[in-house]
Amino acid sequence: MLLAIDTGNTNTVFAVFDDAGKILGEWRSSTNINRTADEIGVWLGQLMGMAGIERRAIKAVIISSVVPATLFSLRLLSRRYFSCQALVVGAPDVKLGIEVLVERPEEVGADRLVNAVGAHLEYGGPMIIVDFGTATTFDVVDANGAYLGGVIAPGVNLSLEALHTASAQLPRVAIGRPERVIGKNTVQAMRSGIFWGYIGLIEGMIARIRTEYGAALDVIATGGLAPLFTECTASIPRSDADLTLKGLFAVHRLNVKP
Repeated sequence: MLLAIDTGNTNTVFAVFDDAGKILGEWRSSTNINRTADEIGVWLGQLMGMAGIERRAIKAVIISSVVPATLFSLRLLSRRYFSCQALVVGAPDVKLGIEVLVERPEEVGADRLVNAVGAHLEYGGPMIIVDFGTATTFDVVDANGAYLGGVIAPGVNLSLEALHTASAQLPRVAIGRPERVIGKNTVQAMRSGIFWGYIGLIEGMIARIRTEYGAALDVIATGGLAPLFTECTASIPRSDADLTLKGLFAVHRLNVKP
């Protein structure tokens, strides 16, 4: 079995795959650079036990992290609790199987590259991958799976927090689809601005990317808020919450020795 770890700026996802690529268990925690390998190991071991997964069944670990400070604890977790050296996406000896056609490949987030791998293998291409995370990213993959670049915009929750923090009289509000575009009070107006404003961002950015690319591009979304937005726009025909994890499984398969 494979343990795949996807560490984002806000949350970290742990998933166990069987040898055929089926996810047997998936758990999410907040990303905390001060969390030790032992704390993670105890927490994860209990959850795996509840799912009927034995710790000794894990034979390999792969990590994708956009928070470098977490890597020490995650590597130690791999050695101490699963008796293996973790593959780390972005390390010089880890192959992705795709070209990264940007000016500085080393600056591209590991999650965006893993998404590109997963999307190409699962859905083909060319395509745009929209990832609703701490940042909202739009990444372009060509028909051969090469990563061509993309767009980084503030994430929905980040925008909400900035709106509340920078404005003395604006409260925190929950993300959701408002019934009306024109709000009749402050909360309704804020919810409309965030939700329909992001729909406008999504549709406008996809249209501009397609125009610049000059050919048809499929679109897929991932990330926790993907279902909320995809059901309200025809610009994104489908979403896949496990896209990053599928990419990690594919990268592991590419690098594992027979």
